[in-house]
Amino acid sequence: MSQSRQRRFPRTHRSVAAARAFALEALTEWDRLDRYDDVRLCVSELATNAVLHGVPPGREFCLMLVADGPLIRVEVRDSGGGHPHVVQQGADGCRGRGLLLVTAFADDFGVVVHNPGKTVWAEFKSGPVPEWIRNVRPQFLD
Repeated sequence: MSQSRQRRFPRTHRSVAAARAFALEALTEWDRLDRYDDVRLCVSELATNAVLHGVPPGREFCLMLVADGPLIRVEVRDSGGGHPHVVQQGADGCRGRGLLLVTAFADDFGVVVHNPGKTVWAEFKSGPVPEWIRNVRPQFLD
């Protein structure tokens, strides 16, 4: 059975923390926390990219999470132009590593171009959660 949740966020830096909290709510509701750390990191990177590069002033971005069988899919859609790509940098670079992190932590990643805008997505293969960890809930300070 497929489950999904989506929410729109304004173009502010506070929206990145709100997007992470929204992801935690959804994954907790679905009891799908086995890949939460990876999902959280990728939500943070994709939301940050939307705020910094993808969302025109006065607009919003949309975060959608889908749990379908063993897959968890994260989608961030914005109305900005351009096509994001992974940048390979030297060790001294301070910026431009967001999509590199997404490709490292997600099992799959891609971009769908719309008119206007795009959806950047990441997928995570989720497995059964061991019985001993089922009642443990992560708590993070944002």
